[in-house]
Amino acid sequence: MEKALKVFSLFLTISVLSACAQMSSVAAPVGISNNDHDALVKYYEDIGRETKARLRENKKVLKEYEAHPYYFGRQGLEAQSHAKANVREYEKTLREIQVQADFHRKMALEQKGKVINKAKANQDRDLTSKSPESSVNKGL
Repeated sequence: MEKALKVFSLFLTISVLSACAQMSSVAAPVGISNNDHDALVKYYEDIGRETKARLRENKKVLKEYEAHPYYFGRQGLEAQSHAKANVREYEKTLREIQVQADFHRKMALEQKGKVINKAKANQDRDLTSKSPESSVNKGL
């Protein structure tokens, strides 16, 4: 039983240390042009997958701390608090990454001409016509 407890505590220690490792920045990716929105979407999706994996791992560790607080003593309370902070931070980072990925996905579609530019489409309409067919208030 004592050996199992040692193995379990070693596993949790390694999990916490790997979960606390500094994660890559969400800010500007290096080596990708600002106009290459497809590459930026791929970059943010990859970072998002990595962040989700770390978030799942931190949630697992936190769940273990909450399920068995008596295994860890006082240091367990600090580690539990730290794990909660990590979960909050990873969730916040994940939201930011999703916003960036969505923005660059939209920009990539616009670059490819998939989204109609409504302002340009409305330039073709003749709003100065006096004919009743162009009247907005037909039938009133």
